Amino acid sequence: MSQITLFPRTTSFSEIIPLPASKSESNRALVINALANGSIDNLSNLAEARDTQTMIRLLAEKGPEADVLDAGTTMRFLTAYYAVTGDVKKMTGTPRMCERPIGILVDALRTLGADITYLNKDGYPPMQLNGFTFKGNREISIRGDVSSQFISAILMVAPLLPAGLKLQITGALGSKPYIEMTLAQMKHFGIQATADWSKGSIEIPAQKYTLQPFAVESDWSGASYWYSMVALSPFEDSSLELLGLKEDSLQGDSAIKAIMEPLGVKSTYTGRGYLLTKIPAQASLAWDFTDCPDLAQTICVIAAVKDIPLTLTGLESLKVKETDRVLALQNELKKLGAALVEKEANHLYEVTGNFAAVSAIEPIETYDDHRMAMAFAPVAMQKEITLLDPSVVNKSYPSFWKHVSILLTSTL
Repeated sequence: MSQITLFPRTTSFSEIIPLPASKSESNRALVINALANGSIDNLSNLAEARDTQTMIRLLAEKGPEADVLDAGTTMRFLTAYYAVTGDVKKMTGTPRMCERPIGILVDALRTLGADITYLNKDGYPPMQLNGFTFKGNREISIRGDVSSQFISAILMVAPLLPAGLKLQITGALGSKPYIEMTLAQMKHFGIQATADWSKGSIEIPAQKYTLQPFAVESDWSGASYWYSMVALSPFEDSSLELLGLKEDSLQGDSAIKAIMEPLGVKSTYTGRGYLLTKIPAQASLAWDFTDCPDLAQTICVIAAVKDIPLTLTGLESLKVKETDRVLALQNELKKLGAALVEKEANHLYEVTGNFAAVSAIEPIETYDDHRMAMAFAPVAMQKEITLLDPSVVNKSYPSFWKHVSILLTSTL
């Protein structure tokens, strides 16, 4: 599909959305299950996302090259997996993937004993992995403010290290819930770890994973777009039930429940998921997205359409995602009559605007970024919108447009 046009909703709705499985849980479960020498049959409700399907494919393949395409999580997790298991493997991906830094993870793996050579530019894929020789070092430090996936990648392979691992996280820690998710899934497979968050340290003794069945929860990141549909519906009796979400979720993006209360959506646990209903919104919102950066695009769009002044912090990682998401938002929010303004360099941002003054929305560029497409789609609750390259959603939510058709009419 080169573009999709969505048309405004003219009535209220009360529907059920069968959410996809969590990509974050799926990718961790696949790596841990492989480290436990388990078959894929031990895992249920794996994500349909392209990133997860790429992970499944690469774990099954035994060739000399692992092409992760555009899957950042897959690149990081498999680099650690192949390094510590001693695989000789070339790690590569799309041109954009080879622009995303990986030096922090590679430096940590080299300290532990991995033989890794950059094939083009230092600090970036592609790389050649040439085995692992333990150097006797079980203590490493790693920055916490770039990507939690580097830390999760190291943690999952730590039990296989001959002396285990003592990891010291330096600086501010971003996306902490994702690290807690990793440790929780490792515990499910029998791994004992000690985390002292006050000191930023995690210690994992050498031990073996115990094979266990694991069922993946529905995806809270994907749920955020349906919260947006309810928030932007002009009809006060609109509601949605999202299936497969747990009340005690491991996913950091379950923070969407708390974020959306002041933006006008109430969450009620039903036993099989969450019921979303409309409530009055507050006049403004300030939020720190350090622990849930993938929600920032969704919230920026909601604030722009509802004309709610929004102050954001914790966006430091957005510039090294699938695209520079800060720049992408700045470009596309203008088409909604809004602005994302950087008030303090790479720290404090504000969204303000006047959506009512926009008579027709110019087509929205999606920048090869699945979250750009899904974040802007709910705007159609109020005004016709065209999104370019809508197939980008396949990275995390291939059935997104099918599910959108439950609420909105469209033309391709």
